[in-house]
Parts: sequence; structure tokens; C-alpha cells
Amino acid sequence: MTPAAYVHLDLQAARHNLQQVKRYAPDNKIMAVIKANAYGHGISRIAEALTEADGFAVARVDEGVRLRQAGFNQPITVLQGFVCHNELELILQNQLDSVIHNPDQIEILQQHASDKRQLRIWLKMDTGMNRLGFKGAEFNAAYQQLSHSPLIQQPINLISHFANADDLLDDKTRQQVELFNQATTDYPGQRSIANSAGIIGWPNVNSDWVRPGLMLYGCSPFAGKTGADFGLKPVMNLHSRLIAVKNVAAGETVGYSGTWQAPSDTRLGVVSIGYGDGYHRHTRSGAPVLVNGQRVPLIGRVSMDMITVDLSSQANAKIGDPVTLWGDGLAIEEVAHFADTIPYTLLCGITQRVQIVEHPYT
Repeated sequence: MTPAAYVHLDLQAARHNLQQVKRYAPDNKIMAVIKANAYGHGISRIAEALTEADGFAVARVDEGVRLRQAGFNQPITVLQGFVCHNELELILQNQLDSVIHNPDQIEILQQHASDKRQLRIWLKMDTGMNRLGFKGAEFNAAYQQLSHSPLIQQPINLISHFANADDLLDDKTRQQVELFNQATTDYPGQRSIANSAGIIGWPNVNSDWVRPGLMLYGCSPFAGKTGADFGLKPVMNLHSRLIAVKNVAAGETVGYSGTWQAPSDTRLGVVSIGYGDGYHRHTRSGAPVLVNGQRVPLIGRVSMDMITVDLSSQANAKIGDPVTLWGDGLAIEEVAHFADTIPYTLLCGITQRVQIVEHPYT
């Protein structure tokens, strides 16, 4: 029998999506972004599936250390870099690459100038995201300082990040590329700027390395599109089962606060999943759910452990029948729309009580 809420991870889909990245960016090295526990998929599991990537990117030092301890030898870049001496020491011990994005980091590096180890870095330029990185003259000054540091492996790699690449009508992406290229034209070293939206939507701006994230997991970085529109396959498939089937009369309400009222006599099903599992609490009535592979609408509020669906179109549905919340046959982008959120939030929101398997139950 299908168990309560569980995730089936299709690792072959992850490998397929990596090949799609190579198709979109055939001349670039690939830094697979597997931060935030690989967007909720399991960092070691996804790293193992993506060993053909040229390197990995994580957000924080502890994520990189975890990958090294698991035996992964690829270059691993820590996108947030380090904020203290202890984190720098962990980066050096584990031979991680670090993004350098503020003067405090350079000061810490200067205090380690006598260290005989070498650190490979990515110097970050703020080209308009206004989050991390150096601007203008500060970028050039940081480059000069780091060029003379015996701790830093030369040449220095250069990195930036797109702010609006998911909007193909916004010229800011082109402006960011021009600013980045102009500022770094005389500098050697590898360059990286394109995320998933940049890889797919701005193919002429890719530099030496691309940094795919969302597309590796089968999702579209563009509103109104699904991963399938770009040849991608979903890696995460969220499933559960019916645990009750009952009838409600016209006029009766369903769920907390009675937000949904039956317009006529209705056959409904109760599904063992809720926000305690990561199914977004604010998902609206009408959101699609697959019961026995057929679409039915969500009705009423999402509660901690359960949701209710309208089974009027499924006269034979019964307790124990399989339910799909997103994945094959139901794009997560569509579910995210009904939750007024983005696929990232849903993927990263799966909670610890949800069993993760690599082979679906039948």
C-alpha cells in the first residue's frame, strides 16, 4: 500500500537535467548549485547523482565540509565565503573555494598571510544585485590587494550574480553583463555569472562557468513556464494516500474556518499530508492534486496533517489510493501558483517526517 507522505527522488531525472544544462551551455564548465540540502533533495544524494558536474556550489562553510567528509573531491565553492577565522580554517582544511565579497574577509586573509596553504577564491563584483560584492573602484582595489597575497592562488577567479534574469524583457541583465565584462577585461582568471535563468534565457552572456540551480531539479526559473517547457524533468515527486472518503451535503463547510462550502452534495477525500510535511498552508482551494493519476481540486484549508479534495469525478476512489501532490504529471510550478509562492519554497520546505525514497511505491 502507498504510505503516508513520502518523496520519491528520480535521480535519473537529475542526470538528465545536467545534460540539458550542457546542451544550453556547451562551452562552459558547470558548477552545480546544491546549497540548502540540494534544494531539499539531500545534498550527498544529489552530489552523487551529479558527479559529472565540474564542481559544486554551496552557500555555507558547513555544507562544503559535509561534502568533503562524504568523499566528494570536486571543486566546492562556498558562495557566502567565510565570516571569521574559524570558518577560514575549515575552508583551508577541507580545500574549499571561497567567494570574497567584503573588506572584512580581506582583513582576515591578511592575518593569515604566513600560512603556507593556498586558497582558491572567487572575487565577487556587485553588478546590480546590491547584496554581496564590491563595486567600482572598491572591486579593483580588492583585486590588487588579493593579487599580492601569498595565501591566494593566482589567478583570481571573478564572479557576479544576476538580479533579474528571469525577466527576459528587463535589460538589467544585459547591463550587468556589460559592467562585469568592462570591469574585468584586463584580468586573467575564470569568470562566472549565469544562473539557471541566465543559462536558458540569456545564452550569449555565459562566461567560463555557469551555476545552474533550480533547473537541475527540473523546475523553470521563468514565471508561467514549467520545467518541461525547457526539456527538464522533475526530480522530486511528492506523494501520499487517501485515508478517508466521505460525503458532505450541499451547504456544508469543510475544514478550519469553513472557507469552502459545498455548492452541491459532494464526495470528498482526505489525504494524509499537510503543512507539517511541507505542503504549503496557503495553497488555495482549486489547486490541482492527482488521485489515481487523475486531477481533482483541493478544497478547504490545508491543515497540519491533512488536506481535503473533491472526489466528485472519481466514483471509485477508495481509502489507500495513491495521491501525487507534485512531480510527474503535475508540475510544481502550477502548485506554487496556487500557493502564491515559488517552486524553491516548496522544494526546500519538505519536513523531516517525510520519508525520502529513490524508488516509488507501487
